[in-house]
Formats: sequence, C-alpha cells, structure tokens
Amino acid sequence: MLEKLKVILAKVVPDVDMSKVTMETKLVEELEFDSLSIMMMAMEIEDAFGFEFKEFVKFETVGDVCRYLESR
Repeated sequence: MLEKLKVILAKVVPDVDMSKVTMETKLVEELEFDSLSIMMMAMEIEDAFGFEFKEFVKFETVGDVCRYLESR
C-alpha cells in the first residue's frame, strides 16, 4: 500500500523525494502539506481507489493514510 500511496503523493508534492517517505513521515511537518494538498491527496485517493470520503478523516502520517486505505 505504501508504494501505491507514494505514486499519489508524488502527484500532490512532486518536489519530494519519495524514496525517503516512510510510514512515519508526517504529512504537514515533513511533506509540508497544507489544506489544499490534503484536499488534492483525497481527490487522488478517491480516483485511484474508487470511493468517496464520506467524512473528514484526520491523517497525520503516511502510515495513517495507508492503514485507512487497507481497512476499506
């Protein structure tokens, strides 16, 4: 799941070296996500995985996103 998510993250933050992204990587502090980046990531996830977010989900790390996707 991490590798699939890295492809999505690379679309949102293309300047980040994805080889350094781990499950513990923090979206805001390390990848410098802002509200627009979070929204773009959500839209890319919806397209890639074929579902819609029905509620707000607070993701702090890349691992949070992976665990959420694996639980679907």
